[in-house]
Amino acid sequence: MKKNGFAICAVLIASLLTIGRGASQVVAPADQKFTNFPNFPTCMTGAVLHGDPSSSSGVEIIGKATAGCKVPWHFHTPNEQVRLISGKAKVEMKGDAAKLLTAGGYAYLPAKHQHEFTCVTACSLFVSADGVFDIHYVDADGKEISLEQALKKK
Repeated sequence: MKKNGFAICAVLIASLLTIGRGASQVVAPADQKFTNFPNFPTCMTGAVLHGDPSSSSGVEIIGKATAGCKVPWHFHTPNEQVRLISGKAKVEMKGDAAKLLTAGGYAYLPAKHQHEFTCVTACSLFVSADGVFDIHYVDADGKEISLEQALKKK
């Protein structure tokens, strides 16, 4: 009887500790289904690890890109965080000098701040956003343009 009481208490405590935190989630590499995301260059693929890119609650994505893959000048409505897993990448933010990220590197990109991301070598990365993960490409004057127009720019 004491063992059952202890087990019930343990379950109740564990349940109380997880209230408000949502269900736990484990995603093995074999479960990561990489695909092209809408309105992103095809040289970059990704898999959603947690959340929903179209939800205001945010998202965590793992991405892969080929050497030379560039996501031209753009901004996102939410804040974005990038953590480089492997490879080398160049991050340019409007008004700042370009920075080189290597494995373990981190970039915080504030909401609506224009930036450009280029994988210098093949790279893999974690990307998180604290809202709907949209993308808006811009020209040199900050005017919104299509992905096709952004990819044609030199």
